[in-house]
Amino acid sequence: MTRALRAIRSLSDAFDRMHSGMKGDMDMNASDLATLRMLIIREQRGETVSPHGVATHLRISTASTTKLLDRLEKSGHLERRPHPSDGRARVVVLTDKSRTEFFRHFGGHLSLMRDVAQRYDDAELATIASFLDELTDAIVATD
Repeated sequence: MTRALRAIRSLSDAFDRMHSGMKGDMDMNASDLATLRMLIIREQRGETVSPHGVATHLRISTASTTKLLDRLEKSGHLERRPHPSDGRARVVVLTDKSRTEFFRHFGGHLSLMRDVAQRYDDAELATIASFLDELTDAIVATD
């Protein structure tokens, strides 16, 4: 168990370094990049994201969220659009520019991660995924 927890800590540190490099390359702060990551993940799940959802995810005020979204909209990374089923509400969506730029910076890392994953069979990957999902759930539950 100790080895697994050390490996998780090392992985977390590697992600921190990767994200730090991306922030510099993309001329963004940590909240900007965290917002883009959140939007990409939610988009892949088919979920919509409201400005309030961004504030809740980042644990920042609505005023700070407005400034952050204004900044990312001005730089061409996201758009605010009417909610698909509630015309009074707004959703936040990535632009093609943002997706392209994000994956240009992240693509090399993603390719290397896929290379590592291919070394494991489906049963092993299912166990690893289950372990990581349970860790995520445990961390989220204590937030």
